Amino acid sequence: MYDTSTLTGRPPSASHLTLSQIMDQHHTNLMGTVHGGRILNLIDSVAGVVAARHSDGPAVTAAIDETAFLRAVRVGDVVHVDARITWAGRSSMEVAVKVTADRWDRAVPPTDVATAHLVMVAVDDDGQPRPVPPLLPETDGDRRRYREAQIRREHRLALRQALLDGAEDG
Repeated sequence: MYDTSTLTGRPPSASHLTLSQIMDQHHTNLMGTVHGGRILNLIDSVAGVVAARHSDGPAVTAAIDETAFLRAVRVGDVVHVDARITWAGRSSMEVAVKVTADRWDRAVPPTDVATAHLVMVAVDDDGQPRPVPPLLPETDGDRRRYREAQIRREHRLALRQALLDGAEDG
């Protein structure tokens, strides 16, 4: 068990990040829209940076869940990937990601494209889990997201156990 009591807690705002990228024809699928895998790649990359910033070092993806693709992204859209830590445990963190898009050539409000929640685990140089700082929610929204993240964590753990139990039954 790790001792996280000596780590200084951090608010979600300390590691929050938004990355924007223009989508071009190299990102498209056979339908002519941006490939969902490209959006997932951006989600995972930004979540990794946010987790690394919160934990002061590398973090790996342990789970991607609660992913919803809401609208297609087209060539010429500017995709904005916004990520923040919503929960932190001993060595794992939940990162909430919201993806929006707007046009490169027009001042239009962004539309929601996708949402996801990822579990990232901080790792040391040997790839072993290492302690992370506690999360210190600052705002009412941060506290709400923290409570919601705890519910998702309980669900993930119960699902994991059920899957493991099912695997043992053959």
